[in-house]
Amino acid sequence: MDDTRPSTLQRVTLWIALGLTLALIVYGLIRYGYTAEVHQRFWQDLFGRVGGPMSFRFLLQPTMALLAAIPDGRRDARQGHSYFYWTSRSDASLRRGRLWQGLYATARILLLGLAMDMIYQYRVYDRFYPGEAAAISLLLAVLPYFIWRWLVERIALARDRRHPGKGARHAH
Repeated sequence: MDDTRPSTLQRVTLWIALGLTLALIVYGLIRYGYTAEVHQRFWQDLFGRVGGPMSFRFLLQPTMALLAAIPDGRRDARQGHSYFYWTSRSDASLRRGRLWQGLYATARILLLGLAMDMIYQYRVYDRFYPGEAAAISLLLAVLPYFIWRWLVERIALARDRRHPGKGARHAH
């Protein structure tokens, strides 16, 4: 693991984002339960968001995730890590550390997504479904980050193999 430590602001932001996300999921389950009707509404609302107002966030949040993933994926390649997260199964501390790096990197994007979905829901539905906001934000921020990070790492590793002298320096 590298010695890059998150700042106090990053730690606080992460805990606010995780706490708020968890609270919204729990509140949504308490308020609306989880029935076949709720499940159907979730999927209809999800696909309705794509072409509806504020659909720019379907580009904005994954793009922000990409911007956060680029330095992390490049650092992974430079440090000789391969296949972000998946191949670190043998070292739980490495896996856990890389997962936390990703959560720190996406906390602000997650909070932005929650706020944007809340605005969207009040504007379109005139009500708020907290579980939907949490799920959409995780889908548009956290999941793309881990995918982008893995892709950036793979590209950097492939480039380093083709041009050994120009690429990343591997840590020993």
